[in-house]
Amino acid sequence: MTDGPGLELLPPGAPVDLTNCEREPIHVPGSIQPRGVLLAVSEPDLVVQQVSENLADLVGVEPGDALGRRLPDVLGVGAAEAVARSASAFGDLRERNPVEVTLDVGGSPVPVDALLHRAVAGTGTEGTPPASTLVVELEPARGPRPFSFPNTYQAVRGTVGELNRASSLQELYDITARAVRQLTGFDRVMVYRYDADHNGEVVAEAAAPGLNSFLGLHYPASDIPAQARALYEKNWIRLISDVDYVPARLQPLALPSTGQPLDLTYSALRSVSPIHVEYLQNMGVRASMSISLLREDRLWGLIACHHYTGPHAPPYATRAAAEFLGSTLSLRLVDRAEEDEVHRALRVRSTLAWLTAAALDEDRPLAETLLGSPSLLDLLPADGVVVDLHGHTGSRGATLPAGAADAIAAWAAARGEDVVATDSLPLTAPDLPAGPACGVLVLPLPEGQYVLWHRAEAVRTVDWGGDPHNKAIAAREGDGVRLSPRKSFDRWRETVRGRSEPWTAQQLAEVAELRTHLLEALYARSRSIVRAAETLQRSLLTEPPRRADREIAVRYVPAAREAQVGGDWYDVFDQPDGSTVLVIGDVVGHDTAAAAAMAQLRGVLRGIAYDNAEGPAAVLRRLDGAIDGLGLRALATVLVGRLVPDPVSAGARLTWASAGHLPPLVAGPDGAVRALSAPRAGLLLGVDPSAVRVESETVLEAGSTLLLYTDGLVERRDQAFDDGVERLAGELATLGEQPVEEVCDAVLARLLADGADDDVALVAVRLGASLRPSAGRRTGR
Repeated sequence: MTDGPGLELLPPGAPVDLTNCEREPIHVPGSIQPRGVLLAVSEPDLVVQQVSENLADLVGVEPGDALGRRLPDVLGVGAAEAVARSASAFGDLRERNPVEVTLDVGGSPVPVDALLHRAVAGTGTEGTPPASTLVVELEPARGPRPFSFPNTYQAVRGTVGELNRASSLQELYDITARAVRQLTGFDRVMVYRYDADHNGEVVAEAAAPGLNSFLGLHYPASDIPAQARALYEKNWIRLISDVDYVPARLQPLALPSTGQPLDLTYSALRSVSPIHVEYLQNMGVRASMSISLLREDRLWGLIACHHYTGPHAPPYATRAAAEFLGSTLSLRLVDRAEEDEVHRALRVRSTLAWLTAAALDEDRPLAETLLGSPSLLDLLPADGVVVDLHGHTGSRGATLPAGAADAIAAWAAARGEDVVATDSLPLTAPDLPAGPACGVLVLPLPEGQYVLWHRAEAVRTVDWGGDPHNKAIAAREGDGVRLSPRKSFDRWRETVRGRSEPWTAQQLAEVAELRTHLLEALYARSRSIVRAAETLQRSLLTEPPRRADREIAVRYVPAAREAQVGGDWYDVFDQPDGSTVLVIGDVVGHDTAAAAAMAQLRGVLRGIAYDNAEGPAAVLRRLDGAIDGLGLRALATVLVGRLVPDPVSAGARLTWASAGHLPPLVAGPDGAVRALSAPRAGLLLGVDPSAVRVESETVLEAGSTLLLYTDGLVERRDQAFDDGVERLAGELATLGEQPVEEVCDAVLARLLADGADDDVALVAVRLGASLRPSAGRRTGR
């Protein structure tokens, strides 16, 4: 049997020790913990198919007398009806747990919490859904009743407020550990975080006085095998109320309707691996509980609870409140991580855009530009950086021995990759004279040129909970020897040498983008400054996405002037949800500073808007805030639109916001042209970051053509803006259903017959059109 791709599991009931525990089928143990009882019931007839052998302890009915009978005959009519009502409702049964019922056992009322879920068996035949079984778990009711979400939330309300006010990750961890211990009464509560290799670290702890601290200890990934981590991602809380429990077996072992063991993935009473029980016993733990911490549905860590003074069984309401705290912590961790990543990405994007645009200045060597302020070390943290570009060399930060940088760069170039990185150069290339460099990241460039970041060795000490290289002991059992979990969990310190801080996937992607811009800058510097500037500027104006439901054409035409570049730009890109973002902008100025500001604004706007579902007004507000916060010193008009397709009508809903930019034009399928005016003219970006940004929305019919443009298309020395816009609308109306590529060319030819006084950027979109082969992006004429 298998449990996921490539994972062959042991047959149920096979002997388990440390040689095979990673293949133990822990989701089908065939038994439960005896703090409650379990019944597997067919639907819709509610006939009992399988029960735990301790059924009589709580229900007062022997297993043999329950099998094959209907649920009302086993639990009583009132209890069975309550279970049936909850099971018949829509949605996830677990979200309505517990069902509060009272059993009549020997004439005495017994309050019970019924926990329901469905266990799916098999895959079903073609066109037939998989069979499912209603699993009813009964626990003696303890704690406040009636159970309700308000009661649960009230128990943790103060802690949720503390979590929302926390200013650091460590504060989040500490608050959660203290609150869960106070709520559940466990002797020790730890927040346990995984690294990329699934090794764990105790990052917070709340413990009873007199207990030795586990804070800061690491535990190897093998302590929690892969199939156990997979269960933690599905069932977020697991309680072992007494590690010395005797499992209550299910009768019969196989579910009659499938002939297979019952899947207890979502069971609250699921019996746990004997290896894990032995592991806890070796630690001196008498009861434990764990709560999953998830990020993007993947296990990030655990809240681990240990009790040493005897069995411990928090009631269901308490466990639900603790699980609620774990979910809240997970959400706060995700929010914090995303917030930190957005800030980091904005800083990096701004630095990258500045360096890219600053490379246009031929009066300053490229190497000097990249090592100035901001520098390549602001883009990528390292101990030092060395560059050899366009005939100039230089370095910043820690230095390498003479000739070492050239040797490392030659080694990297020989690998034939755009980006070469290692965090252990002495192991990867032991013959290189690396000096203090332990980790290197190299961008090989043409003709032996390069950029090289280097990091020194980062000697780390890791405190393990026991020796991770000696995880087992040999225990003699009769005539054989069995491998069992280790018994020593004393602090064991390991020193890790020969490696630097690793280069992250985000850093590799960012420097790969820098390499593209450097190649463009090196090419541009072989020509005049105007041609160099135009080349780089055009490289930032990327191809629009090709879509089956619309035609998109873009144009950029530089002004007919000498020794100047401009700040006009367009951008078109798809968001993860299928919407399309349209951007048209114009930075004030006609020089390299304007081009540099344009590159920065374009890059920052992309970073803000790519997966932003708030809308164009929010994008403009955040972009204005970034201009102020990052000190970009730019003034610009920008219009941001968001097209959400309507697959039924082949049209789209357009939401847009303008920061002082000219209104878009729309030519309807009937040829009528209208300007999309906003209720309030927006202030330019870069003036007041607190300026209010207003969104407008309209529905565009299939066959409509949307046109965005900059003022160079409609402004003349002898012509006002309004007259130019009116003339543009008239020309657009005459072009009918011509392909948008031809529309763009015709508009430029008719309005710029004598050449452009100013730069022009243009975006045209035709909705729901019958697509023709695209001629691609064109710049110039």
